[in-house]
Formats: sequence, C-alpha cells, structure tokens
Amino acid sequence: MRFIYILIVALFISCKPNKVTLTAQEIIDKSIHASGAQKVASSEISFRFRDKKYKAIRKNGVFKLFRTFKEDSINIDESISNSSYQRLINEKPTKVADSMITNYSNSINSVHYFSVLPFGLNDKAVNKKLLPSNTVNGVLYYKVEITFDENGGGEDFNDVFIYWINQENFLIDYLAYAYETNGGGKRFRVLKEQCSIKGIRFVDYYNYKPSAADTKLINLDKLFEGNKLEKVSEIILEDIEVDFN
Repeated sequence: MRFIYILIVALFISCKPNKVTLTAQEIIDKSIHASGAQKVASSEISFRFRDKKYKAIRKNGVFKLFRTFKEDSINIDESISNSSYQRLINEKPTKVADSMITNYSNSINSVHYFSVLPFGLNDKAVNKKLLPSNTVNGVLYYKVEITFDENGGGEDFNDVFIYWINQENFLIDYLAYAYETNGGGKRFRVLKEQCSIKGIRFVDYYNYKPSAADTKLINLDKLFEGNKLEKVSEIILEDIEVDFN
C-alpha cells in the first residue's frame, strides 16, 4: 500500500503542469491582446476628458491627434501629427512660439497616450524590464517597468512607468509613473471603472500621489494598500466613440 501511495504521488507531481515563466515582452504582448489595444493601430477614437474634446486618427504608424476646447468666447483647435503641430483660433491658423509648441504637444500627446494603454508599449523606443511579481489587495500581478530611449522617446523620455498586470487576465489594473515636467513628481493610478467599445478596453482611474517626493516608485502599491497615498484627481473618459480605418 505504501508503494502504491508513493507511486500515485509521483504520478501526480509528474503530471502537474510547470508554471510558465514569461518575459516582460511576452507579458506586454499578452496585455495588448487582452485589452484589444492592437486594434488602436488603425482606428479613429474620440472622447471627452474634463472640458476638452479629443480625437485620434491612427493608421499603422501615421497619426494625427486633436484637442478642441473653448476659452471664454474663443474656440481653440489643436492637432499634432508625426511631423507637425497646428493651432487654430476661431478656425484661423495661429503662429505659436517653439517653446509653447513643445508644451502644447506634450499635453495633447499625454492624454491620448494614457487613453489607449497598453497600446504604444511596443514602440521602438520603449524598454521593458520585468520586476518581481507581487500581490495588491490579494491579487497576484506581474510588474513591468517601462523606460524610453532618448532617440524616439519624445520630450519626456526620462519618465519611468511601472505597470501592474493581472496574472490571470493580463489586464492593467494599476500603473505608476515618475515625471520631470512642471517640477516633477510621482503618480499611482488605480482602476476605477472599465468598459469595452468595439473590442478595445478603456479605463477610468483614481489618481494618487505620495506625500514624500523621495518615495520610490516601486513602493507605491504598498503605500496604496496602507492608505498612505493622497488622492489628487479622477481620470474619466466620456462620450467615447471608436471607428476603424
């Protein structure tokens, strides 16, 4: 009987599938697929964020990103493409100083970038590093750090991101980033709500920050669990529309 018991245990262990070790690249690929973000590459997506309207037209690497809003009685229409920035005031082209072009372009690009994550995480200038997995509120996550090459990484190439990717469904539930613009800082975003429109996942977030400027980015998840982050805003996309080219 003892021999039979040992044999059964041995067979059970031998038949038990080995846990597959994934690379950072494989995890990001699976996250893009799970989110439907690959569809963003040839799409027209519009939405409203706070008091501004946004629209993105993308076709396999060629893009044009729009932002439209009103200041007092003035209508402002802005757009950036692969190679240029344009600003219209009451439908008339307006010359803009080079320094302001950078600021406006970064502001437009940032909203569009966050709106369709994880789309963009396979761009050529993106570097991926797998960090040790951990749990947040009892759920196990992969942690992937994203940095950027200076060449092709944009004006904010020094920014650092960490994504918490659910090990069961490969969706991003949390993200943190450190930025240098406007004096710099760190943020931690937490899934608030999500929806799927024509197969693409869109996410609203609670947006938090640490009280200490020297807090390490990698520790923000634990500070969140301990209720030690300050909520600064909510990131909510409204009136989302999706079409495909």
